[in-house]
Amino acid sequence: MKKFSLLLAILLFLVACGNQATPKETSAQKTIVLATAGDVPPFDYEDKGNLTGFDIEVLKAVDEKLSDYEIQFQRTAWESIFPGLDSGHYQAAANNLSYTKERAEKYLYSLPISNNPLVLVSNKKNPLTSLDQIAGKTTQEDTGTSNAQFINNWNQKHTDNPATINFSGEDIGKRILDLANGEFDFLVFDKVSVQKIIKDRGLDLSVVDLPSADSPSNYIIFSSDQKEFKEQFDKALKELYQDGTLEKLSNTYLGGSYLPDQSQLQ
Repeated sequence: MKKFSLLLAILLFLVACGNQATPKETSAQKTIVLATAGDVPPFDYEDKGNLTGFDIEVLKAVDEKLSDYEIQFQRTAWESIFPGLDSGHYQAAANNLSYTKERAEKYLYSLPISNNPLVLVSNKKNPLTSLDQIAGKTTQEDTGTSNAQFINNWNQKHTDNPATINFSGEDIGKRILDLANGEFDFLVFDKVSVQKIIKDRGLDLSVVDLPSADSPSNYIIFSSDQKEFKEQFDKALKELYQDGTLEKLSNTYLGGSYLPDQSQLQ
């Protein structure tokens, strides 16, 4: 009888241990620390202490579909994002990021999560109506951005009278205010962000669409060792495109449908 009781106790102990396996399996999820400056509304910004915006909400929707990964958001300065990816401190980044050849040589890109046309912004007192008119003019940029690279590329083709880039380190909201106050001549930035800032702050600026060939898509970027996560992210993104979630988020946060073409998600 004592042997039977001992055997029963052992069996109950083993069953109890087996029932505790589920939390361990959950804790085995791989954590992806995602960096964002959180200063580019409506893509990435803080609202009442919480990160939100189109990029962030897409990432949250993807996270719900990934059983093997957990995405954790971390705000940081813009200039810290890519060094953090290089050092392994971050595994991914979102900040209304467009494609550049230089970045693609070092990092992995997701499928595009939105298309976001570029616009030329200027003061209505001295409006610029085409890209050719930035010759000899001054703009203000942040270091390491695709927009700064866009203007640099233009300058390389117009060395006789290039545009001047002053690197300020200010966020886009402050730069648009500085432009409205006449501190420089123009900005090249994405249409969605510009329209939101102008509307929210009641500004009156000239905004001209640039040719579609100059319109970047918006991506999530991963460190080079995150190929498996990138593949799972892209798979989930396609599902969100098909079930209408991306369309809903675009309308909610971007004010319209700015989705990539279906051919871009192949």
